Amino acid sequence: MMHLIPKTDPRRGLRFVLLAQLVMAGFLLVIDLAATFPKPFRKNVELPTGPVSPGDQRRQYRTDRTNPGLLNIDDPLDLPMPEAFPDRLNFSESLVDGIGTVLLVSGSIQDGDAARFKAHLSGMKEAPDLIALHSPGGLVFEALQIGREMRDKGHSSSVLAGAHCMSSCPYILAGGEERIVSRRAIVGLHQHYYDQPKLMPVVFAVESIQAGQGATMEYLIEMGIDPSLMLYSLKTPPDQIYALVEEELTHTRIASKIVE
Repeated sequence: MMHLIPKTDPRRGLRFVLLAQLVMAGFLLVIDLAATFPKPFRKNVELPTGPVSPGDQRRQYRTDRTNPGLLNIDDPLDLPMPEAFPDRLNFSESLVDGIGTVLLVSGSIQDGDAARFKAHLSGMKEAPDLIALHSPGGLVFEALQIGREMRDKGHSSSVLAGAHCMSSCPYILAGGEERIVSRRAIVGLHQHYYDQPKLMPVVFAVESIQAGQGATMEYLIEMGIDPSLMLYSLKTPPDQIYALVEEELTHTRIASKIVE
């Protein structure tokens, strides 16, 4: 009876398994590489220019410089904002009439900036009366650490006239005990990355992104911000920015006070 059962070579089975793994690895590698290059077949969206209005809030996302077309500013600014964003967070102090010492935090949020922010605060002779933000965003987890540091110290955050606070920057804004946003500023959100390594297998990349979104949602709830704020980021492509209007700022509580 045994001679009727065909003999199988275990080496042949192992070769088949190895070949299947190589095919799968190649497939995942192609997907990851494709994600690092512009999508040639993606439909270009003609975005509007000029100040935002309800229902007309998506604009091109830029990290190199501000987009003055987003704002409509006629009056001089109390605290001039740099037009070009520094490559990483920069800290500068100014005395502003009616406010006191304002610590302007401007630039992209990079690795180690949370520690630098904490060190700068500790080195100030007096605590700032207000922390003003002007940033295109950057690393999410660094932003969450900065926001927690601000809340622990009881600082107020702000996005003043002429300032942009986009991508992960609003999570720093969320950390303020009081969160002041000017009607002549931009607070914007879009889909962002949670610093997962490139060429990571898709399954693990998705897991990393979901974990990052969970940590961000947990942070917003901890800060007393409506987690529905994340809907605006999840629904907006990374190359665009969704600028929140006053009703959205106050409804989600990302702003506790709106000023001119």
